[in-house]
Amino acid sequence: MQQLRDSLLQLITETATNLPADVRRALRRAGDLERPDTQSGQALSIIQLNVDMAQQNVLPICQDTGMPTFYVHTPVGVNQIVIRKAIEEMVAEATRRGKLRPNSVDSVTGKNSGLNLGPGTPVIHFEQWEEDEIEVQLILKGGGCENKNIQYSLPAELEHVGRAGRDLEGVYRCILHAVWQAQGQGCSAGFIGVCIGGDRASGYDAAKQQLFRDLDDVNPDPQLAELEARVMENANKLNIGTMGFGNGVTLLGCKIGALNRLPASFFVSVAYNCWAFRRLGVRLDPQTGAILRWQFRDEHPQRLARSEGIPTTGREYRLTAPLSETDVRQLRVGDVVILDGPMYTGRDALHKYLVNHDAPVDLRGAVLYHCGPVMLRDEDGRWHVKAAGPTTSIREEPYQAEILRKFGVRAVIGKGGMGRRTLEALQEVGAVYLNAVGGAAQFYAEKIREVTGVHFLEEFGIPEAMWHLQASGFVAVVTMDSHGNSLHADVERESAGRLEAVLAG
Repeated sequence: MQQLRDSLLQLITETATNLPADVRRALRRAGDLERPDTQSGQALSIIQLNVDMAQQNVLPICQDTGMPTFYVHTPVGVNQIVIRKAIEEMVAEATRRGKLRPNSVDSVTGKNSGLNLGPGTPVIHFEQWEEDEIEVQLILKGGGCENKNIQYSLPAELEHVGRAGRDLEGVYRCILHAVWQAQGQGCSAGFIGVCIGGDRASGYDAAKQQLFRDLDDVNPDPQLAELEARVMENANKLNIGTMGFGNGVTLLGCKIGALNRLPASFFVSVAYNCWAFRRLGVRLDPQTGAILRWQFRDEHPQRLARSEGIPTTGREYRLTAPLSETDVRQLRVGDVVILDGPMYTGRDALHKYLVNHDAPVDLRGAVLYHCGPVMLRDEDGRWHVKAAGPTTSIREEPYQAEILRKFGVRAVIGKGGMGRRTLEALQEVGAVYLNAVGGAAQFYAEKIREVTGVHFLEEFGIPEAMWHLQASGFVAVVTMDSHGNSLHADVERESAGRLEAVLAG
């Protein structure tokens, strides 16, 4: 049992901190395609640097370590109850060690369990097979990209796509729409697993299982192989780009499978995965639980980043919080802001709270960071940031405009952009939205020099608490300014036109 636990803890740790070999190759190719002096090129440079930092520090690549999802194959006669117990124990231990963020929330009470345990967490799928070894595969798929999963029921009429019928051409149109609708909210450039057919539940599960295929394999079904290649070629003509900043690298992998379906149902299920594509597997000795060999792991990872620093675009501004209206009004979409000074984290629970209550601190001129960090406390009771990338901002759209007006916040940092109401409030009060690089949890954790306080830790849990952070050299791109401009709206509109043109051609 102890050897089994050690093996499982190693699997969880490696999955969270070290990208697979095929994903590394994909990110290296992407970096070669983008000009370094563009916002997309700069973002890819940050991503590559972050991957190196996570592997070297053995800390989470992305602060959102997702819903741990295990697929376990066991020989006949192996006790699956013992394996389930060991997985649950090691998920809790990895969380205590800061390799996983506590992500399991009671859906009724809203209480975070603290150790990633609870009904349905972690997700464990068991299946017997006739091989002699145990296989355990793990995928850590964050909430931002999980929210961009999508399922279609054919025939369908889709925005910018038109009719998608019950055939492979209709499937193709659905897949391109799935890539388009993710925009930067799914932390592009991304990967997709697709299932044609099945029912609503089996289709989504089979789509996620397609993500366990090697990115460089060839589909054994010639029709599906052709479809995968066609999607890859044309999805990258949409010019959504890294983080939704525009440019050509939008999709890094597409894997498609099929299940039989009912005559009345024709589902196309798409599992969208961000660039932080964390999945590994191990083969275990059924007698001892020792690791016999790894799946997907890069045994000798080479450095991804070309240099220690990041390329400049020539549009950098260095600002110190708290910010003035003059600081903000000078900024335009496309500018890069390098921030020093205090900032406060705030996600879903805090935004909902602030609408109806006073803030526990003075937020005039403040920087509000949409972030749910991984935090650990040392022996002296001091908190330390272990991972701190941005979360998807659009979830805060119902609250953000009111909070900007009510408290005088000058800058909001997140990823994926926000909507019309927030844009109008930015213009009205003189504030700005800054897009940090999604998933770059180690890069941004290094920019946090000190944790100076925390509110609502007991009430909301670590990811949702209001952390008081002192930043130095925090880099983000202006994507919504105080003059009514939104890069997200521009890219969405332009990529919609490209989607229509691709399908018309």
